[in-house]
Amino acid sequence: MTNSKAYPFSSATALAQALGKIDQESQGVVLPIHVATTYIRGADNTYPTGNVYSRADNPTYKPVEQLLCQLEGGEQALLFGSGMAAATAVFLGLKPGDHVVAPTVMYWALRNWLLNFATDWGLRIDFVDMTDLEAVAAAITPQQTKLVWLETPGNPMWTISDIAAISELAKSAGAAVAVDSTCATPLLTQPLALGADIVMHSATKYLNGHSDVIAGALITKQDSPYWQRIRAVRAQGGAVPSPHDAAQLLRGMRTMHLRVRESCSNAMFLAEQLEQHPQILEVLYPGLPSFAGHAVACKQMHGGFGGMLSIRVKGGESAAVHLAANTKLWKRATSLGGVESLIEHRASVEGEGTPCPPDLLRLSAGIEDKHELLNDLFQALPKT
Repeated sequence: MTNSKAYPFSSATALAQALGKIDQESQGVVLPIHVATTYIRGADNTYPTGNVYSRADNPTYKPVEQLLCQLEGGEQALLFGSGMAAATAVFLGLKPGDHVVAPTVMYWALRNWLLNFATDWGLRIDFVDMTDLEAVAAAITPQQTKLVWLETPGNPMWTISDIAAISELAKSAGAAVAVDSTCATPLLTQPLALGADIVMHSATKYLNGHSDVIAGALITKQDSPYWQRIRAVRAQGGAVPSPHDAAQLLRGMRTMHLRVRESCSNAMFLAEQLEQHPQILEVLYPGLPSFAGHAVACKQMHGGFGGMLSIRVKGGESAAVHLAANTKLWKRATSLGGVESLIEHRASVEGEGTPCPPDLLRLSAGIEDKHELLNDLFQALPKT
């Protein structure tokens, strides 16, 4: 667990210099990796450094956590072994019988976990269209709803939830608000400033950005008994990354502002061009004026609308699968947020019960040449 400290420079400078930290012992501009699993007690039987055992914490996590606090405007942060470990810790910090409101459109693996594990454990969960404020208000029960979980943009339809409005509804009922802001990144949206209590990132994605680290993170607006339970979930469950992964994550974050800027630019270009193609039924991207959530996205996203978009292909599932199978630059793989562009037929991945249309392809725009990415999609479309 790491407290935030004000850094008097921009997010770009904070990222590039990793808050300007150097190794005090060697004066190296890259911080060391601490591989110790256990730490020495002082003569008074306490731990003067605060380090006890690496199942609970590790000094290598602290620079990453401090940087995340700076970017999100949070008081404390926790690094986890995966995005799922971070997300599930938020729910495991609740108590059996607590009521949760979650979005209908959300990361499929977490939705499955909520349906197959969290409900068995005793949480009561209602899935709601988070773009409908009246539906959200109706789902929240004062003194019973303990958590409202948002994901915006919502994977893979990229629905936009009004964080400020929903936070106000939740707070009036005594519920906490947690936001999965993985696809927005701290550079485009700061949920804590909009009223949320906790923000979650699958650090595997844009934070690291190189498809070679699995990690997750939580940042809280302020310390609380609920946050301390979440911290205990991490420590007692050992839901932590390796020190090497934490160091690699910090390395990736130092170029995040450049990568996210390029991905946003490429995604916007692709969305605008694909929307005009006669074989594309629909383009789902918050940056398009035609997109249902565009107005709210303009209000709470700054500096871009993200690197993720989805397209619906005329001709149904077979046409969509054909397109994905015939790309040369786009890689057919799960995940997102890396420097390479990925394409995936989500309904095949999610299976029965998915809200994803069978003609939909999810695109993660990387940082390649945008014209070459577009031309690759065009040449792969089924010929009519």
